[in-house]
Amino acid sequence: MPADKPAEKMKRKDYEKELEKLQVELCHLQEWVKAEKLKVMIIFEGRDAAGKGGTIKALTEKVSPRVFRVCALPAPSDRQKSQLFMQRYIEQFPAGGEIVIFDRSWYNRAGVEYVMGFCSPAEHKRFLELCPLVEKFAVDAGIVLIKLWLEVGMEEQERRFEARIEDPLRQWKLSPMDTESFGRWYDYSRARDSMFEATDTKHAPWRLIRSDDKRRARLNVISHILETIPYKKMAREKVKLPKRSSKGRYDDQASLRRMKFVEERY
Repeated sequence: MPADKPAEKMKRKDYEKELEKLQVELCHLQEWVKAEKLKVMIIFEGRDAAGKGGTIKALTEKVSPRVFRVCALPAPSDRQKSQLFMQRYIEQFPAGGEIVIFDRSWYNRAGVEYVMGFCSPAEHKRFLELCPLVEKFAVDAGIVLIKLWLEVGMEEQERRFEARIEDPLRQWKLSPMDTESFGRWYDYSRARDSMFEATDTKHAPWRLIRSDDKRRARLNVISHILETIPYKKMAREKVKLPKRSSKGRYDDQASLRRMKFVEERY
């Protein structure tokens, strides 16, 4: 196969087989995080339609939301706009036994806010200067910080946008901001490059994942997370269901006959 020829996209059957294996390991990781009171933060960044949402769903669908907590903050309120920029994000930092997943993060200031003119060049510059210091503070406090950038190609992003336009189940994913940003590909590329240059540090490095093939990207992300957080499999006692007591036994279905059930259409 020529070196420049893209790999064939992964088949669903192969993907689901590998995903199940990794999700079992995520359950083991979950038990270790709870037992050891680890504090973990995972940041997902990337262009619109890079596959962040689907990757986070694959990462979290078989684990407890009380351990794997997804944080996707809305636009700031007027009160939050008057606070320190990082303040509302710091409030979401993990406690012991938690893995907090940021579906976009404070890096909004280095990306969409900067490109779309929602912050000034001075505010952007200040953010790039202070961000590594805040992340150093978090890491020194014992937080495991994983920063992931999903890199989607120009042609694949356009294909995904077109698919959303045609699919009523996915049209909600297209906002005016998304369509406006679509035309600013190289502005976002330059903002990305500046962000990496300032914030790819020894204590909090960026890791990039090519995401034109969503299935491979999801598996590579989960595999990387499992490799980055040292964990051991916890021995668990086999659960045995107790015998149901027949004390107070009665026809508990009879009392439901006067109630209205949803019509069974299926």
